[in-house]
Amino acid sequence: MQLGTGRFKDEGVRIGTVRRPPRGVSKSDYARLNFYDVWLPDLAPSADVVGDFQKSDGGDAAWRKLDRRYRAEMKQPERARLLGLLAALSQTSNFSVGCYCDDERRCHRSILKDLLQGHGAKLA
Repeated sequence: MQLGTGRFKDEGVRIGTVRRPPRGVSKSDYARLNFYDVWLPDLAPSADVVGDFQKSDGGDAAWRKLDRRYRAEMKQPERARLLGLLAALSQTSNFSVGCYCDDERRCHRSILKDLLQGHGAKLA
């Protein structure tokens, strides 16, 4: 889901999987303005991965490179543990993960969804 958009019924806790918090918004307003309830920047791609994609033509080859590099980052033990935790929580709790991108097909959250599913997450 795109951060800053209206919430869905039964969405649960909204997790921000972005490297940086929203600009010009005070911390006390993040949840009220539908950005996120919890911020987990460790689930975001590194600045290098995002920066390289932003400098590219944004084509399929560049997207595949981002996908490959982000998946490699998510294999780091501390990140893999977060994926396992979220997968376990998904069995009994509703939550959503979000980013600022408007098109999920070209956003790391589509990859994150696949990674969570690979860890056994229950997806809606």
